[in-house]
Amino acid sequence: MNNLKLITEKQKLCFCMVSVAPLRNDSNDSAEIVSQLLFGEPVEVVFFSEPWVKIRTILDGYEGFMDIKHLLPLTEKEFKKWLNEFSYQREFTKLITTPWGKQLTSQGSLISNEENFKIGEFIFSQQVEEKIERKSPIEMAKELLNVPYLWGGKSVYGIDCSGFVQLIFRLYDFNLPRDAYQQAEIGELIEFQDSKPGDLAYFMNKSGKIIHVGILIENSNIIHASGRIRIDELSESGIYNADYYKETHQIHSIKRILNHT
Repeated sequence: MNNLKLITEKQKLCFCMVSVAPLRNDSNDSAEIVSQLLFGEPVEVVFFSEPWVKIRTILDGYEGFMDIKHLLPLTEKEFKKWLNEFSYQREFTKLITTPWGKQLTSQGSLISNEENFKIGEFIFSQQVEEKIERKSPIEMAKELLNVPYLWGGKSVYGIDCSGFVQLIFRLYDFNLPRDAYQQAEIGELIEFQDSKPGDLAYFMNKSGKIIHVGILIENSNIIHASGRIRIDELSESGIYNADYYKETHQIHSIKRILNHT
């Protein structure tokens, strides 16, 4: 651990070294969490200060402030190499060995398919399953049932609606933007009667602004993050929550991105 060095003002390329790191809208611990970084995620430093840096994520272009101690530096060559080599963790959680000890990582983290791998100069090891069953997006989504809702979250320890959808689609090599309104700009517009499992449904507030997203599943239901990852009924008008006997979300549109379930 003593050999780990914090990034410096000259180092603009880094990766997230912790399991889950909060990304905030300002440079203090009480600021709102707008998103999270998972282990291995590559970032670019936009503004350097201590103990906070403003970063831009490489995978979805999201910006925010994070604790400098959650990052480790990469050279440009190391950075490009990691971008070409990483794979998304499909297991719900995984225990890896790091230079600073054992560490639990969350589904969607950036790891490797190899038992031993490097991110820059840092060496990691993991137990690799001989064969991981290839599940459908809907099966993977259901594995997250009852994960608690967390504004800005995108891990198995807490997740928001767009983070949930982004995570599931990343596992199938489709890198969606971070927020629901951004995600709604992608894909083929589908009429409700033509929708099928795997399509994405978007929901709006009274002003027509997109504020929520979920994944359509079988039997006219939807899986989404609302209080927790849950399954509710979906109609042409919106989501019906049977626990509260009311419609909780007004539908805006349905988009198709993946052509399989």
